Amino acid sequence: MTPTFTAFAGAQRLASGVLADVALAVKHAGTTPAPITIFDDRTGRAIDLDLRGSDADILARLPQNAVDDEPCVPAASEPRGRGRPKLGVVAREVTLLPRHWEWLNAQPGGASVALRKLVDDTRGASGDRDRAREARDAAYHFMSGIAGNNPNFEEAARALFADDRRRFVALIAEWPADIRDHVIALAYRDRAD
Repeated sequence: MTPTFTAFAGAQRLASGVLADVALAVKHAGTTPAPITIFDDRTGRAIDLDLRGSDADILARLPQNAVDDEPCVPAASEPRGRGRPKLGVVAREVTLLPRHWEWLNAQPGGASVALRKLVDDTRGASGDRDRAREARDAAYHFMSGIAGNNPNFEEAARALFADDRRRFVALIAEWPADIRDHVIALAYRDRAD
């Protein structure tokens, strides 16, 4: 999934989409009466960009992983370590007790295959819960960054973390529309309830 970003000029949404489009929209917005902040929609955190120079200069400075959503792979000039860097696999250290290593090594395919299967199974089993937590955290970071002084902020944060959607939406109903709509979209993305 391509990462998306949203720029706000004060309480008004200025642009939303891929980072390149949002960065250029902010540059071309010129001066605005309110400060412009760009948020990463995945994390809800504000990001800083260098918007000096031409459009080509700005695009060249954008973080590559935010533009193409590819994993950061070590460049060819960097010394190669263990793993399969072309596939994005980098060796890391895992500390386990000897009985854990014995069990892993006894599994078909060895320790690496067994660990990958365990991680994938766990991710599948807790996927919905993890996505809901990530969405909630993103909404909280966003609302803290842009709406921390709004009425009912603390109560809304409590309702968000209690997963009380009805109360949360009621508490932020009087917030500026663009902020309210964006925080709700972040908090409840990928959820049908």
